[in-house]
Amino acid sequence: MIKNADLPDTIPIFPLGGALLLPRSRLPLHVFEPRYLQMIEDALKTSTRLIGMVQPNIVPGRDGPGLQTIGCAGRITQFSETEDGRYMVTLAGFSRYRVVKEVEGFSPYRRCEVSWDGFGQDLQSEETDPGFKRKVFLDALSRYFDERGLSADWETLKDADDELLINSLSMMLDFDAEDKQALLEAPSLSTRRETLVTLIEYALRGGGDSELMQ
Repeated sequence: MIKNADLPDTIPIFPLGGALLLPRSRLPLHVFEPRYLQMIEDALKTSTRLIGMVQPNIVPGRDGPGLQTIGCAGRITQFSETEDGRYMVTLAGFSRYRVVKEVEGFSPYRRCEVSWDGFGQDLQSEETDPGFKRKVFLDALSRYFDERGLSADWETLKDADDELLINSLSMMLDFDAEDKQALLEAPSLSTRRETLVTLIEYALRGGGDSELMQ
């Protein structure tokens, strides 16, 4: 168990477009690039085993991709090494963080000084969503899945806790990087659900602004 006092000021950063990690959720990773293999090995030597997932952010004029301001740190809870030296890793979402500045150094991977302020809820118990109308939500989700030829275990979805359902769908559905970032930055589970519903409805309308305004 990581306590507030143990939160590091600097963490290794894994910029991965389209990959969303949320607090109390789990993200499997297949790691094969040498610099990120080194990152995993170094993180495993620390007491927290934290890695900061973050969306890349293209900045005009910058040599290489920038980083979004807010990411989510995950703790390595499972890992295995393949015969050819790759790592299969599971990150357990721990807390969001704000990037303060990138740390210069000789590390092959990127590292950032971060602030954990403003994300106290991430370190608390599971969130609930009192205004969640599950049947209406699942009806829209069913139409979304049908349009894309996707299947789901609907009994499991009906029985899942609010946070597990909303966060899992936010992570797995095929939204673009900006939408994923909006889901990450939602200040509460209720606002994340509202954002998720908006994205699903927008997709069902074909993504057309004129239709969305009707």
